Amino acid sequence: MKTPRSEFLAGARGTLPILMGAAPFGLIYGVSARSAGLTISLGQAMSSIVFAGSAQFVTVQLLGAGISAGVIFVTACIINLRHALYSASLAPYMQRLSVGWKLLLCYLLTDEAYAVAITRYQQSDESPHKHWFFLGTGLALWSAWQACTAVGLILGANIPASWSLDFTLPLTFIALVVPVLKRRVDLAVAIIAGLVAVLAAHLPLNSGLLVATCASILAGSLMEVMYGKRTESNVVGEEMVVEGRKEAES
Repeated sequence: MKTPRSEFLAGARGTLPILMGAAPFGLIYGVSARSAGLTISLGQAMSSIVFAGSAQFVTVQLLGAGISAGVIFVTACIINLRHALYSASLAPYMQRLSVGWKLLLCYLLTDEAYAVAITRYQQSDESPHKHWFFLGTGLALWSAWQACTAVGLILGANIPASWSLDFTLPLTFIALVVPVLKRRVDLAVAIIAGLVAVLAAHLPLNSGLLVATCASILAGSLMEVMYGKRTESNVVGEEMVVEGRKEAES
């Protein structure tokens, strides 16, 4: 029987591989924040309050360019719209949780936390403590992010650009996604999402990611409907064959 403690520890352990990509990402944010003129305390406060890597990167870039606060706020909101999709995916599993739990997990929801937590929620066992797994995942990521951004803020520009640390995070996500592409539909949707993301990379405000997300959702939905109809048709055909054989034998 799964307990809250075992679920929490399993969530933290399940996050360890992805921390290899998130850690250098946090370092780079810290360095970028210092380069944009933020103090260590302000840079760390952003990591604690916003806790969204992509939005933090864009924010410090716009701050460094002297963009107005209103534009920065709207841009950050647009970038984080993908979290609404994550929330919609997780909502059916969290209906029975209290408002306090929902607010806490909402704060801890990130790309990485979703990727790890959704695999646990989709498992067939009836454990009532899966939200503790999510909590363990989210807190492990939060702690690592705070620590790594602090190191980046302190080191400032002492980390050489030749290290190319920003490439480790997409590599980590590729390693997470590839093993779960077990069906042709999953593979097709992943390819479509990747192609659209590349083609839409030039769009302003990093909206190419949202375009790719919407395109992959639409493609996946259409393919699931087509796949479901084909499967239903195959089942009906097999039933007709079986009935025909029974009639011939009788």
